[in-house]
Amino acid sequence: MPAASVPPASLAELFDAFNHLTVLIVGDVMMDAYVWGKAGRLSPEAPVPVVNVSRTEQRLGGAANVALNVQALGATPLLCAVIGEDQGGNQMLDLLRENNLSAEGIVRSPHRPTTVKQRILAHGQQLLRIDSEVEHNLNQEENAALTARYAALLDRADVVIFEDYDKGVLGEASITRFIELARERGIPTVVDPKKKNFLAYRHCTLFKPNLKELREGLKLEFEDTDAARPQFEAAVDRLRELLLPEIVLVTLSERGVFVEDGATQRTYIPAHLRSISDVSGAGDTVISIAALCVALGMAPPVTAALANLGGGLVCEQIGVVPIEKQLLLAEAQENRVF
Repeated sequence: MPAASVPPASLAELFDAFNHLTVLIVGDVMMDAYVWGKAGRLSPEAPVPVVNVSRTEQRLGGAANVALNVQALGATPLLCAVIGEDQGGNQMLDLLRENNLSAEGIVRSPHRPTTVKQRILAHGQQLLRIDSEVEHNLNQEENAALTARYAALLDRADVVIFEDYDKGVLGEASITRFIELARERGIPTVVDPKKKNFLAYRHCTLFKPNLKELREGLKLEFEDTDAARPQFEAAVDRLRELLLPEIVLVTLSERGVFVEDGATQRTYIPAHLRSISDVSGAGDTVISIAALCVALGMAPPVTAALANLGGGLVCEQIGVVPIEKQLLLAEAQENRVF
């Protein structure tokens, strides 16, 4: 059940309440691997640069990065996912241990590789990305194992995050079942969707697409401008008809965020002026903050405003990094989020 029947009355109380929450995160985990080096010449074998490697690094990505954000905010993340019985899977488990993240919800399978995205960088530029992954749905055995782990962890959760990257861990039938199990227990569900399962998340608590995902998921075309606001709001209405979510939160990139709960006013919150270094991982931060706020019963405009701040803050950092809790609290107090 949600951790608090009465929402916190101040930002200090809200951020303290984060520390008492447990978040179940189910979806696609991945490894973000980086190879840094220098490229000083072209290969004699093909017209491509030769990179002399200076260092390498592996980071947690996808749903695992959401777990890092939840942890950074003070809550306890429980990660539920499927990885391969391969080197990438071994590295994933090592990194989970190094970051004090539980692996009790992780299923290992010999039938699919761990998703690894390897980036080759030189002189501050990405030269190449190599993706090792499959995108087909889990087989019957894998899905049964994942469902069992999810059900075993669910009663410890105050909120569930569905982190869907279209890699096949989440399928339409399992999504329906997982939401049904959470609703039976009164546990809110928060969704970060992608295209394939976009319309599978019926009756979730909060649905958070970005503008591109909204257009693709509903197969609608409209401009990303203030003049197109009626078409955008019509798309949100259509989304509500199809999915029946309690709250719709749409991230609008440099234009901020939009939120509505179907009962009160629609709220547009502009983005804050930032020195943007990298937008990678911003969505993971937004969904993490939104989930904690939903678990505590915060009003949708407050949830959206705080998530908007957090997403902007991580964009000032290079690479995928979790949010800094105290920095977010300071900015939220300065901007009088509530």
